[in-house]
Amino acid sequence: MGNPKFARPKTRTPSHPWKQARIDEEHALKEKYGLKKVGGMREIWREKSALRRHRNQAMKLIGRVDTSEGHFAREKTDLVESLRRKGLLPEGAGIDDVLQITVEHMLSRRLQSVVFYKGLAPTMRSSRNLIVHGHVCIDNQRMTVPGYHVLKHEEDMIQYSSNSPFADSEHQFRKDMEELRLTLVADDDDSGIEPVRVVDPEFVEQVKRDAAASTGTEDSAPKDGKPAEESES
Repeated sequence: MGNPKFARPKTRTPSHPWKQARIDEEHALKEKYGLKKVGGMREIWREKSALRRHRNQAMKLIGRVDTSEGHFAREKTDLVESLRRKGLLPEGAGIDDVLQITVEHMLSRRLQSVVFYKGLAPTMRSSRNLIVHGHVCIDNQRMTVPGYHVLKHEEDMIQYSSNSPFADSEHQFRKDMEELRLTLVADDDDSGIEPVRVVDPEFVEQVKRDAAASTGTEDSAPKDGKPAEESES
């Protein structure tokens, strides 16, 4: 038994560090979900480790013949209900559906991803910037951790913080966001296919400048066109 002051890490690193297929896959995930440019791989490993624990628990329960009664039945129900509350399983899902969860499902439940999907940010990276600068809250709780896993009932509570300048619907950022949304909706109606989301780089840079200025952290603002790295607790 280890010292309770020093918990063992729950994140498992890859067994082989130089498998090109895995590296290419993780780089693609890092770009798709706007993860940290330095340390983004560890965020993916963290989600893979959590997914592995869910799958191992599900396979243990599936492999038992007496899960229809006793505490095994309760454990199976609790696992499915827990994953449903986390938004990883739909209503009416069973224990077998746990094995269908992928790492992309895990990454899409992060606060950074949900903020982008709700249309509060133009890109995944700008969504991360808004969160770490305190512009996003869940209900009345300000959130600064992009990797927080949003529960299903918390999705409708996500909004701009009350003390954020972006909470004003007349803010230029909100107007640009609405104009961008209407443009994308019009493209969807005209073509009937999913358009490529191209965002004006100057718009994204303006988001970062506004975020840094509102918090008084000018050092966090982009310099010479290079984005600043954020820290995640």
